[in-house]
Amino acid sequence: MSEVRFTDQHEWVRVEGDVATIGISKYAAEQLGDVVYVELPEAGRKVGAGGEVAVVESVKAASEVYAPVGGEVTQSNTALADDPAKVNADPEGEGWFFRLKLADKNEFSKLMTAEQYAEFVKGL
Repeated sequence: MSEVRFTDQHEWVRVEGDVATIGISKYAAEQLGDVVYVELPEAGRKVGAGGEVAVVESVKAASEVYAPVGGEVTQSNTALADDPAKVNADPEGEGWFFRLKLADKNEFSKLMTAEQYAEFVKGL
């Protein structure tokens, strides 16, 4: 299993080779409530670490989704357009948002580990 890292904005990223899969954490999905709409990035879009890439809307609020690492978007999870509830059902699995080709693998190592993120969430 590849390692997953987290941001303080509640995104997760899993890197396999030079491809990063990105979504929102289980905690974020719980805070949002029922997700009703997801706006995803187009393939080919270049993003920097921390840049706004997607939008997730729930019955409670709309939130930006930021890129934990920089790179070029290669794929969006188009299944979310038809079934945004996948984000709630499996936020750290089938509910992923987009994939990108990493610009700098070192950015990944600067993110929080699962243990660090769990501690961070406890303090919220």
